[in-house]
Amino acid sequence: MHTFVRSSVFAFVCALLPVSTASAQEVKAVQLYTQDELINLINRNEHLDRVVMDRCQLNQDIEARAEVLKVPAYQFLWGDMLAWGVCVEADPVRGIDFMRQAANQGLPAALEQLGRYYSKGTLVQQDRKRAVMFLREAAALGNLKAQMQLAELFIDGYGSPYDYQDAYHWLYNAITDDKSTHSQIAVYLTELEKLMHPRAVRAARKPLDS
Repeated sequence: MHTFVRSSVFAFVCALLPVSTASAQEVKAVQLYTQDELINLINRNEHLDRVVMDRCQLNQDIEARAEVLKVPAYQFLWGDMLAWGVCVEADPVRGIDFMRQAANQGLPAALEQLGRYYSKGTLVQQDRKRAVMFLREAAALGNLKAQMQLAELFIDGYGSPYDYQDAYHWLYNAITDDKSTHSQIAVYLTELEKLMHPRAVRAARKPLDS
C-alpha cells in the first residue's frame, strides 16, 4: 500500500485545485517527467505522491504516454492512478490491465507489484503460484523487493525447489545500506539453506559476474 489513504485522495486533490481565474494563473505549468525521473520515483514508491503534489496537471500527458505511446513506466503510473483513484476516478480493472501491459514490457516495478498483489490478494484474488511467476521475473531483473518476497514464498512452500538456488544467489549478492533489510536477507538465507543441498548453497554463493 502507498503512503496515503486511497479512498480520500481524489476528494483531497479536488479540494486543492484552484477555484478562481486569479488563483489558476498562479499555478505554474508542470514539466512532464523524464523516463529516468519517473522510474526513480516508482522505485522509491513516490510516483503517486508526486502526481498529487503536481496538482494532477499532467493527467492527459500521462494517459497519452500510457495509452498511445505505450511507454512502460507511464503505463505503470497510469495503472496505479486508476487502480487507487489518484487524480482520476478509481477503475481497478483498467488499472490492473495497464500494470500488466507494463509488466509484459518487462518493467521490474510492474512485475514486482503484480506479484505482491497476487501474493497478498490486493485488488485481485490471492494466487501465490501466479505471484511466484511475476516475482521471479522481477527478481531476475534485479528487483530486490521481488527477490525478498520470492524467497519468503519459497520458504512458505510455494514455487519450485529448482529455483531456490537462484533466489539464494540473488540475495547472497544483494547490496543494501538499510540495516533492517540486511537483517531480513540474512534470515531468508538461513531458511533457504535448510531447503537446499550444501552443494547448491556453495554454488549459489558465487559472485554475480562469475
